[in-house]
Amino acid sequence: MKKTLIKNGTLVTAADTFQADLLIVDGRIAAIGSALPAEGADTVDAAGLYVLPGGIDVHTHLALPFGGTVSSDDFYTGHKAAAFGGTTFHIDFAMQVKGESLHSAVERWNAKASDKAVIDYGYHVGVTDLNEAVLAEIPTLATEGIPSLKLFLAYKNNLQVDDATFFKVLLQAGDNGMLTMVHAENGDVIDILVKDALAKGRLTPEWHALTRPDWAEGEATHRAAAMAAMAGAPLYVVHVTCAKAVDAIAAARAAGQPVMGETCVQYFHFSIDNLRQPDGAKWVCSPPVRTAADQVALWQAVRANHLQHVSTDHCPFFMDGTKDLIYEGQPVRIAGKELGAGDFSKVPNGVPAIENRMPMLWATGVNTGKISLNRLVELCCTNPARIFGLYPQKGTLAVGADADVVLWDPKANHVFSAATHHMRTDYDIYEGWAAPAMPVKVFRRGELLVDGAEWHGRPGSGRWTPRKAHGEVL
Repeated sequence: MKKTLIKNGTLVTAADTFQADLLIVDGRIAAIGSALPAEGADTVDAAGLYVLPGGIDVHTHLALPFGGTVSSDDFYTGHKAAAFGGTTFHIDFAMQVKGESLHSAVERWNAKASDKAVIDYGYHVGVTDLNEAVLAEIPTLATEGIPSLKLFLAYKNNLQVDDATFFKVLLQAGDNGMLTMVHAENGDVIDILVKDALAKGRLTPEWHALTRPDWAEGEATHRAAAMAAMAGAPLYVVHVTCAKAVDAIAAARAAGQPVMGETCVQYFHFSIDNLRQPDGAKWVCSPPVRTAADQVALWQAVRANHLQHVSTDHCPFFMDGTKDLIYEGQPVRIAGKELGAGDFSKVPNGVPAIENRMPMLWATGVNTGKISLNRLVELCCTNPARIFGLYPQKGTLAVGADADVVLWDPKANHVFSAATHHMRTDYDIYEGWAAPAMPVKVFRRGELLVDGAEWHGRPGSGRWTPRKAHGEVL
């Protein structure tokens, strides 16, 4: 029997903040209370520290083929970075390719993950090629622990589906207690705008944003919500970036529709002005970073519960993939954003953020009074567990829950840098940004992964975790 007693900490859940001890036995939380006995337990003194549930990020892309290359974090390096940022569970996307069954996509992702995983994880399945056989597969995913699907209304001639496909999936998912996720941008309009910009020689990274305007996101969000209403099915809008999309979600929710949404940490902090910098390709992601006014709208949205989760869409690429990066003593070279030098449309879309998410939300949200620490836990831990069928096994500090527990030092005064982060990429969008609060001990199912600067994670120790259908609509 393995026992760990965390004493004298300040426990924080979505609802409460209180002083207590927390006892872990064989990977689960066994007791929470005052002056718990330490007999037979490894004791950790958490005086002056906050004790939070492990973070959950439901939107990541590890080892994803994209734009002529592959995202540079795999299921080991991405998990290491996640843990150092206080995240102990994530959900990645098993992406169907043309002509493939959905189960085959899951098997391909299992091959990427099982020997490398360190934190626990799950999958959504991305549907890109629907036929009758694929449609019939969908209910079996739910019974097998994968109750969420994703479809794209953008990336024409690649990932984009038409409205009929989207509606058929909504109907099938809704009938089986599954949640449909949508990348909401009008891909047809974007395709025309991109071709026009290229023809006119408008090639710099800012045109990535200018050819993917907020109207394209707002329109597609309205359209997706309308189709979900007609299907009588729940909808989850991923990576919301702008006021127009927030307004579409808020209007649907006000009308009683079961529509939810997330934003990503980078959309609070960066704008089209970053794309105009000489190194603007660093911030190329889709949908694009927007404006300062949209940042304000996003903060308002998470306060008002128009958006229920803050994720990352973590999909890192090297800025210069022609050079080696030394990671854990080994050289790594993966083609990156240099593929789009001189042509914004060829820049691999994505940013590194999984390690930054919770520290930066604490720094710019909690420490500035925009959100409370309890709301941070709600947005980053508890809500995603409830929505995606993990609660109460994950996402909270409660007796019987998995002991995914993170001790945070509110006076850590960490500065993010590519020289010290754990993401396998050669830049950090938060280079030089200060994070006053940082994890100092991270437990996944009671196993210590992070101890200060020390890494104890073991490849293959993370578990794929089945999730329940009929998740909550918050």
